[in-house]
Amino acid sequence: MQGHCTCGDIRYRLTDRPLFTHCCHCRWCQRETGSAFVLNALIETACLEVTEGSTEAVETPSESGRGQIIHRCPRCRVALWSHYSGAGALFAFVRVGTLEDPDRVPPDIHIFTASKLPWVVLPPGAPAMEAFYRRSEHWPDWALARREAVLAHHM
Repeated sequence: MQGHCTCGDIRYRLTDRPLFTHCCHCRWCQRETGSAFVLNALIETACLEVTEGSTEAVETPSESGRGQIIHRCPRCRVALWSHYSGAGALFAFVRVGTLEDPDRVPPDIHIFTASKLPWVVLPPGAPAMEAFYRRSEHWPDWALARREAVLAHHM
């Protein structure tokens, strides 16, 4: 999968399929994006290749208090992906809207729906959590195995 910022100065590709895709409805994501939610495809950073340009890493507060690093285009300022404090730079949360074909990456789960805007209607049967969730209960086995392989390699 290929992706880019609005102005096209930054281009990237994913060399494998994302592990899991979150649709986050928390107030922090709403404020940060200026929208009702953010759609992030989680993937190993090693599977994210910048093919053109260089992002600017911007430290941004997060609800956890531990912050996140958002990689933005230095020209058009579009957020392309984030690294959260938990696993740091090992995993990237790619903004699905920056992919050239975002239709291929629907959300696997809706999280923090306790603060979901009331006029956002979730698809029937879509996994939805009031807050976060346990990976072991929702991620497919292949994704859990890939995650564990990265963590084991970097311990």
